[in-house]
Amino acid sequence: MANDITYKHFATRVSVEQVEEGGRLAPKFDDNGVIPVVTTDAESGELLMHGYMNAEALTNTIKTGEAFYWSRSRQVLWHKGATSGLVQKVVEMRIDDDQDAIWLRVEVAGNGASCHVGYRSCFYRSVPTGAIPDSPITLNFEESNKVFDPQDVYGDAPNPTKL
Repeated sequence: MANDITYKHFATRVSVEQVEEGGRLAPKFDDNGVIPVVTTDAESGELLMHGYMNAEALTNTIKTGEAFYWSRSRQVLWHKGATSGLVQKVVEMRIDDDQDAIWLRVEVAGNGASCHVGYRSCFYRSVPTGAIPDSPITLNFEESNKVFDPQDVYGDAPNPTKL
């Protein structure tokens, strides 16, 4: 597994100053060996998805310039778009101040979609704010049409969403 490999291109975290002000990549992976990633469209700034990377996914993303993630539900390395053709080309990669979160700005191949459900963005619903109802909150759909049919793209591949 990737966690058993030494990644010499990641600096050892030795001090707060080094992590926050230093010029070396020293990512902080959580206890499960992953770091959260938010991915936005490079042109519009639209939030496309949230995912996770382990050290191998981060390394592959840096090396190839295409987004790789760690699928927590399937427990596998995931090259975004390998099945769907909706490859995410990294335009810019940033890491936050304490190096425990990554932001990717990407261009998406094909129809520009990034959600396995078929919408452009995984964030296709909004949550209304204000008074809390006495029943489950109704979400608002911000995208009215799917960009692709998941059945056409993924066929019989197992759905990554787990209950």
